[in-house]
Amino acid sequence: MFLIDWFWGVLSFLGLYNKNATLLFLGLDNAGKTTLLGVLKDGRLSAYRPTFHPTSEELSMGNIKFRTFDLGGHESARKIWKDYYASVDAIVYLVDSSNSDRFEESKRELDALLSSDELSNVPFLILGNKVDIPGTPSEEKFRAALGLQQTTGKGKVPLNGVRPIEVFMCSVVKKFGYAEGFRWISQYIN
Repeated sequence: MFLIDWFWGVLSFLGLYNKNATLLFLGLDNAGKTTLLGVLKDGRLSAYRPTFHPTSEELSMGNIKFRTFDLGGHESARKIWKDYYASVDAIVYLVDSSNSDRFEESKRELDALLSSDELSNVPFLILGNKVDIPGTPSEEKFRAALGLQQTTGKGKVPLNGVRPIEVFMCSVVKKFGYAEGFRWISQYIN
């Protein structure tokens, strides 16, 4: 529970107090989207079935409100992702970094999102999940596999017309790495 309280405290400190934002949790199936949403919601790890229908949660702490959508990641679910682009403030894109066999497929989906005109100004937080699994590639190799060698930078960076996009390696199960990513993306949500 301490981690969740700290997470919301950071968001409040960074200026998201009294703000509302809509986040899409996207990525291939089995990347950890639903698990992350569950951890953010109540701080607990649970076993989840694959997401076959879009789910929405409102996460609140004090006056900070996030409306989140977990749209699923199996192939047929990806067809509806575009239906949610219009009102999104940020994309959280999860990748199972322990499954290099699916990096090419994940890159294709990410490239399609990044090339969408509707998302041209939307910040992207890329989470390389499951780094706790032995044999997971380094962040450098992960970035290379997804074509993300040039990103915004992990600090507060003046954008000058560039879309914010950054990679953070994490383990949702071990509860580390993603809070830093959310702290980073919070500075780009208006």
